[in-house]
Amino acid sequence: METSAKIFSCTQSIELANIISQKFGIQLGKVNFSKYSDGEFQPSFEESVRGARIFIIGSTQPSSENLMEMLLMLDAAKRASARHITAVIPYFGWARQDRKDKPRVPIGAKLIAKLIETAGATRIITMDLHADQIQGFFEKPVDHLFASTIFLPYIKTLNLSDLTIASPDMGGSKRAYAYSKFLTSDVVICYKQREKANIISHMELIGDVKGKNVILVDDMVDTAGTLTKAADLMKERGAISVRAICTHALLSGDAYEKIEQSNLEELIVTDSIPARISHNKVKVLSCAPLFAEVMQNVHYNKSISSKFIM
Repeated sequence: METSAKIFSCTQSIELANIISQKFGIQLGKVNFSKYSDGEFQPSFEESVRGARIFIIGSTQPSSENLMEMLLMLDAAKRASARHITAVIPYFGWARQDRKDKPRVPIGAKLIAKLIETAGATRIITMDLHADQIQGFFEKPVDHLFASTIFLPYIKTLNLSDLTIASPDMGGSKRAYAYSKFLTSDVVICYKQREKANIISHMELIGDVKGKNVILVDDMVDTAGTLTKAADLMKERGAISVRAICTHALLSGDAYEKIEQSNLEELIVTDSIPARISHNKVKVLSCAPLFAEVMQNVHYNKSISSKFIM
């Protein structure tokens, strides 16, 4: 007897999950969230999941309620006797805490990985982790997808001459070189020093961008401070145009205002995180077809190696 597939969503990713389920070819499963007056909530599946392969979709960006929703739904699926429980996490939140970079701090990404496994996940599907080594924090299979399969076709449609790929910091140089390989372009790197989290004290450019069309590549954009500062610096150094592609659009605080006032022509992101507002400089490409295809292949035990092109 073939195991049936069912897709459910946490509340923060309901729009994306609806598109994924349509692409997958099944209806999104029904979940009811009961809430208490003090803010506590309880999810319940409104249909049987016994013996089924369950996909639970939800990004875990702060607030912590988003993570808590995922954990409670995983636990509910486990206790309802689902056969396979896959946590589909388009954006894996808390991933910037992937190591001890100073004394007396947690390794938050490791803690989150253990929580997800303990809650009941038997497989994890995610996209563009902040650090590749986070996969090693899990003991269960992790399918780490790359948004380059979404961004590269779009970049090619721009038909930009004298294209240069840029990394906004040293840590993203590997990602930038991977993009440049597929686009046969030059690479430049920004070197930045932080005063504290989200505050840049100094930035310098390694490489020449004069007369170039530049595309900055990063895994996430939070306050947009790094991207906008890098874009302004590159325009000062003679770049013709500056665009940025970032998989996860956190866009917190005054990020939209910074983007509006910057030299960025366009910021291209995915819908791994719901957009707070629409903006004329922000182009959203859907990651739903990518996740739907990978989920189908996982369900039918087919290869997904073509989605690991970087």
